[in-house]
Amino acid sequence: MNRFVGIVCLAVCLAVAADGATTQTLRDVSYYPAEALAQAGDYQKSRCKLDFRYPTDVKGFSTVVWFHGGGLTGGGKHLVNISDRIAQVSVNYRLLQKDGSVTGDTCVDDAAAAVAWALKHVAEYGGDPKKVYVSGMSAGGYLTMMVGMDPSRLAKWGCSLHDLAGLVPVSGQATKHYAVREYAGDKDPQFLPKIDRLAPLNFCSKDLPPIVDVCGEPPWEWKARAEENRLLVASCTALGHPSAYYVECPFCSHGRVEAAAMPYLEMFVQGRLPDLLKMGNRK
Repeated sequence: MNRFVGIVCLAVCLAVAADGATTQTLRDVSYYPAEALAQAGDYQKSRCKLDFRYPTDVKGFSTVVWFHGGGLTGGGKHLVNISDRIAQVSVNYRLLQKDGSVTGDTCVDDAAAAVAWALKHVAEYGGDPKKVYVSGMSAGGYLTMMVGMDPSRLAKWGCSLHDLAGLVPVSGQATKHYAVREYAGDKDPQFLPKIDRLAPLNFCSKDLPPIVDVCGEPPWEWKARAEENRLLVASCTALGHPSAYYVECPFCSHGRVEAAAMPYLEMFVQGRLPDLLKMGNRK
């Protein structure tokens, strides 16, 4: 388990090169296949879309599938501040509904369908399907972990966790998400942790993609958020996972950690982060 100090954080930031590329963006692409959309309701058809920005002058580019935050009840797709040489798939997923028409399972299944779209289609635009990474902020971090740790989610689309190059959840909830519990009628206290099939911690294993789990630092980060993410990485490591890292961004609140996480995400995708993480943890 790794915790970066400020000097290592600075080194990461300075190492990120300004390596722009010519890009093209496809907007509002439906990521569910036509046969699934034929059976879908209006909300699924309108909401389950993605934007795909990719470099036109880079062969075999890497791709980041990005899930926005908003507590699974708000927010919308947006591009993040990483190199233009890395493609981005920015995803809208259905938001929880009080009437039960959209549940936690729905959100996770939407996220899995979007990741499957990336795995199956980036090669058509010059990308390498073996270099697809999944990342997201807060609720998006929760979805990142659920899709990248629960093997049943991608299996629905003929894909595997082993098809993913890596996971970078940013301040995601590792226990069952508060809003998923609330919308399902759970009246227990918010900070009473629940671990079941809708909790990433339920799926800790040695057989997961490489993980760089990024959080803000207590007491600025949300209550218990850093601690449960440390537990997730520690549990995966104890089970034999060879490449699970925890990064705590100094002095970062929940609202600031997305921006602070971008250098780590970019360098992980570029293959330069693990050695630096190991260096930062030397005693």
